[in-house]
Amino acid sequence: MTLCCKPVSKPEESRVDFGTELHGFNVETMNNDDFSFLRRTLYENQVVVLKGQAGLTPQAQYELTRRFDPSAGVYSHGKSIDKRSVLHADLTTIPHQPQVQVIGSGLVKEYEGLKDIRLKHPHHKTFHKNPISPEEDHDLTHFYRWHIDSAMYNLDPPLVTTLLAVQVPKGRRQICRYDDGTDTTLDVPLGTTAFFSGYRLYDLLSEEEQHFVCTSKVEYAPHPYIWMSKAKSRSNGLGVISEGLELAENELPSFETSKIKTYPLAWKNPVTGKLAMMVYPTCVRKIHLENGEILDDLVDIRERLYKLQRRAIDPCYLYTHDWEEGDLVLFNNHGVMHSIVGSFEEDEVRVFRQCNMAASRPPLGPDDE
Repeated sequence: MTLCCKPVSKPEESRVDFGTELHGFNVETMNNDDFSFLRRTLYENQVVVLKGQAGLTPQAQYELTRRFDPSAGVYSHGKSIDKRSVLHADLTTIPHQPQVQVIGSGLVKEYEGLKDIRLKHPHHKTFHKNPISPEEDHDLTHFYRWHIDSAMYNLDPPLVTTLLAVQVPKGRRQICRYDDGTDTTLDVPLGTTAFFSGYRLYDLLSEEEQHFVCTSKVEYAPHPYIWMSKAKSRSNGLGVISEGLELAENELPSFETSKIKTYPLAWKNPVTGKLAMMVYPTCVRKIHLENGEILDDLVDIRERLYKLQRRAIDPCYLYTHDWEEGDLVLFNNHGVMHSIVGSFEEDEVRVFRQCNMAASRPPLGPDDE
């Protein structure tokens, strides 16, 4: 292959230190050496944009994604999603390749064996305590939810997610407003995917904070997307507001204690060895401290995590991808967190394909090899 590799495009004032574009990479014909190069590139850059992949089949996308974790096979949220889950309305499975989901916005007459599908782009008005007003919705928006792709119950977070832009409406931008007690805003492409680096976040922590992150673990709720389905998010998308709206255990589907997930706050990069602070704040139920103490006050837990993570979403640390049709974006799901952004009009049809699979191992902690 003849490859051209360059950093992702970003504003002059940006302090983003991750992300790269690869031009000329042929997914269909790559050999082992090509894949080894791609894997190293991903874990060194966290986000890789493969340009010119419009003809990539769902099967080829699945095979590429699985190659990062050959023992994986099931979609990250399992074979079915409970209708009570906040994720239920967002996903449409490709019948002949069930690990690949169609996501987007608008009516699609026919695509990959699916007919007359109505894609629903997650809109922050369904999840935020204080959404943008309908009158301002065309021009203004919020980050929807900062997250890690994962079920966070029973199944481990995928190592890598791939996103392919099939159809992209162009022509306008929006202002993403934080509305978090600051006047922070960010000019973003319509429907951008925003990323921040868990490695940069870890580096921004004080020594005391780093010690806490390296020695503590977070316990996620059973069936977390049902557990928090009535809760509402902060306006910057970073965690939920504590109003006592989480479901009690007896209101949840049956669960097994052994399938509840507890992970370190710091996850290690398998290639570079660097540590990233990786916590999905929306789904956290408890924190296990170094001395054996378990914190279970949700108000306190959420404030602690918010204080640590908020600095990572300052505009200078965010990469907001400006999608073009044929972009295939791969990201290290154990090293960056991301958010859907934006709101579309009825005639702005957007079609994407997403593929990720529950990992064959839990995330590497600070002491893992």
